[in-house]
Amino acid sequence: MAASEDSLRRALVEKQSTIESQGNAVRALKASNAEKKAVDEAIEKLNALKLEKSSIEKQLQASVSGNPGSSVSKEAFRQAVVNTLVGRLFFIPSFKIYGGVAGLYDYGPPGCAIKSNVLAFWRQHFVLEENMLEVDCPCVTPEVVLKASGHVDKFTDLMVKDEKTGTCYRADHLLKDFCNEKIQKDLSITAEKAAELKHVLAVLDDLSAEELGTKIKEYGITAPDTRNPLSDPYPFNLMFQTSIGPSGLSPGYMRPETAQGIFVNFKDLYNYNGNKLPFAAAQIGQAFRNEISPRQGLLRVREFTLAEIEHFVDPDDKSHPKYSEVADLEFLMFPREQQISGQSAKKTCLGEAVSKGIVNNETLGYFIGRVYLFLTCLGIDKDRLRFRQHLANEMAHYAADCWDAEIESSYGWIECVGIADRSAYDLRAHMDKSGVPLVARERISEPKEVEKLVIAPVKKELGLSFKGNQKKVVEALEAMNEKEALDMKSSLETKGEVEFHVCTLGENVTIKKSMVSISKEKKKEHQRTFTPSVIEPSFGIGRIIYCLYEHSFYLRSSKAGDEQLNVFRFPPLVAPIKCTVFPLVQNQQYEDVAKIISKSLTAAGISHKIDITGTSIGKRYARTDELGVPFAITVDSTSSVTIRERDSKDQIRVNVEEAATVMKSVTDGNTTWADAWANFPHHSSVSAEE
Repeated sequence: MAASEDSLRRALVEKQSTIESQGNAVRALKASNAEKKAVDEAIEKLNALKLEKSSIEKQLQASVSGNPGSSVSKEAFRQAVVNTLVGRLFFIPSFKIYGGVAGLYDYGPPGCAIKSNVLAFWRQHFVLEENMLEVDCPCVTPEVVLKASGHVDKFTDLMVKDEKTGTCYRADHLLKDFCNEKIQKDLSITAEKAAELKHVLAVLDDLSAEELGTKIKEYGITAPDTRNPLSDPYPFNLMFQTSIGPSGLSPGYMRPETAQGIFVNFKDLYNYNGNKLPFAAAQIGQAFRNEISPRQGLLRVREFTLAEIEHFVDPDDKSHPKYSEVADLEFLMFPREQQISGQSAKKTCLGEAVSKGIVNNETLGYFIGRVYLFLTCLGIDKDRLRFRQHLANEMAHYAADCWDAEIESSYGWIECVGIADRSAYDLRAHMDKSGVPLVARERISEPKEVEKLVIAPVKKELGLSFKGNQKKVVEALEAMNEKEALDMKSSLETKGEVEFHVCTLGENVTIKKSMVSISKEKKKEHQRTFTPSVIEPSFGIGRIIYCLYEHSFYLRSSKAGDEQLNVFRFPPLVAPIKCTVFPLVQNQQYEDVAKIISKSLTAAGISHKIDITGTSIGKRYARTDELGVPFAITVDSTSSVTIRERDSKDQIRVNVEEAATVMKSVTDGNTTWADAWANFPHHSSVSAEE
C-alpha cells in the first residue's frame, strides 16, 4: 500500500476517535449546565475537527481514485472519452438497432483508420525489422488441434450463478469489484483492512475455485443485480464450439488465439527458412472468447484482433544479436519479488534486469524492449506503462518466464501485451498428438558416438497396405518416443502384429512385423536434433487502442472560455486523418486552391479531409481536434497557406506548392513540427481562432 494512503487512513481513524471524544466532552458540558462560553468553545473545536476530517477524507478519496490534485474522477473522465468516441463514430455497439450484444463492437471510420495505422506500424516495427514470416490461418480450428494445445480441457474461467435466476457472473470479477469498491469508496475501513483487500487483489489470479468461493462467502458477496446468493465457482470453457461440415461429426472451435496456426505449420516454415534457427513467424487475425460477463467496453470483448509472434530459438542459446540495441532502455518493471513484498513498480534498466536474471534470457529481454518502444511510439504514456512479471504460481509449469506489458487506464492496470518464454511445450504437444516431428537440426563440428533408437519403416510394405495414407503412417511411426517404440517391438516379436493409432488419420491401423524395423544401434551423430523453444509476444490490439484513446484525450477551453473542447493528441503515426484542408472563407478561388492541395496530398499518400462548408474556421478546427487530426491547412490566399499544429495551435506559412511536401515530411516522421516551425515564417493565429 502506498505510504500516503496508509497514513491518511490511520489519520482518519485517529481523527474520528478525537471527534468522538470531543463530542462526549460537549455532551458532558451541556449535562453539567456549564457556562455558555465553555460550551460554545467546545462546539467550535468539534466543528473544526469535523472540517479536518472532511479534508482528510477528500485527500484519501483522491489518493485511492488515482487522481490526487484532480477534480475529475476516473468515471467522469472515462465517460467523457467514451461519449466522444461514440459521438464521433470511433466505435459503436454491434447490432445497435436490435439492442446490441454484450461484448461485440463495430469500429467506425476513424476507429478503422487508427486500427489500420496501428497494425501497419506493428508490421513495420516487428515483421519487417526482424524479417519475420507472416502467415494467415483459418479462424475455425479442428478440435484435435485445440485438444493437443490444452484449450479444450483448460481454457476456462471460474463462473458463479445466481441461485434463483440462473444469471452467470465471472467469480474473480465479483471479488475484484468488491475489493475495489471497499478500498475506493468505504473510507471508514482501517489501513489493515485496506491492506488485506489489496493483497487479495494482488493474488486474485492465483486463487483456486475453493479459495475464490471461500472469499466470496467470507465477504458476503451476492449477485449484483438481485442480491441473491451465489453458487460455488465452477469452470466454464470460453471457446465458441462449432462443427465442420454438414454431418456434425467433425467438431471444431472458433480459435481463442492465433498462435496454434503457427505451431502446426512449424515444419514447413522451418524448411522455408532454409532449416535455420532462430526465426520468427507472425500472424494478425481475429480471435474469439465466449466471455462470461463482458464489460469494460472495448477492453473485454468476445471477438477481437490479436497480433502474435512466435520466435523459435535454440533452447541452449537464447542470446539475441540485436539485444544491445535495447539493453540501455529504462522503464517501469514490476518483478515478482516486488509484488510479493507489496512494493510498487520501479524504473529499471533492462540490461541490468537481464544480467541479474530477473528477466530469464536475452531474447525475452530483447522483445520486452521492442514492445516498450512500439507502445511509446504509438503514444502510450511511458509513465503509465509497466512490465509485470508473472508470479511463480501464475505461470504455466512449462514456462521459463512471462511478463505482461500493462497500461494504466481509468479501469486500472490493463494487460495489453504478454511476452512469454514458453519453452518447447507447444511444439512437443503437437508432435505428441500428431505424430509429426516438429524439430530442428544443427550440424555438430565433431561427430560423437551414441546409442540410438532406429525406427526404419518398410515403405514398400506400408505402401501395399495403406496406399495413399502411407506417408502419414510412416511419419507417425518415426515420431514414436523410445518407450512406445520398444513396446511395439516387444509386441511384434511376440504377436507378429500390433494396433497403432495414427493421429493424422484419426484411427487405429494394424502394423505387422514386416512393416517396420525397430532396434538400438551405436551410431555416429553428425547433427543434433532438438525441439526449439518459443518466445511469444502476444498483442491485444483492441486493448492497446482503447488505452491509447485515454492517454491521448484531454479537454481545453474554447477561445471565449465558455466551453470545454475535446481533443485527442494522437501522434501523426496513428492519427485517423493526417490533416484537413480549409478555405478560410467561402471563395471560389480559395476552394480551387484547396482542391489542388487535396490532389497533391492524395498523390503523396496522405489521408486528409477537405471542408469547404461555410462554418467558422474556429469551429472547423474544434471538429478536427476532436478527431485527433494533427494538422490543418488553411487557404487564405491563392499563393500561400497556413499550417496549424493541433496541440500548440501554432501556425506557419508555406507556399501552396510546398504544402503537400511539408505535410509528407512531418507526418512520415522524417522531420518534426519543431523543424517546420524553425524553417518557415510564423503566422499569428488570433484572427483565425476567433
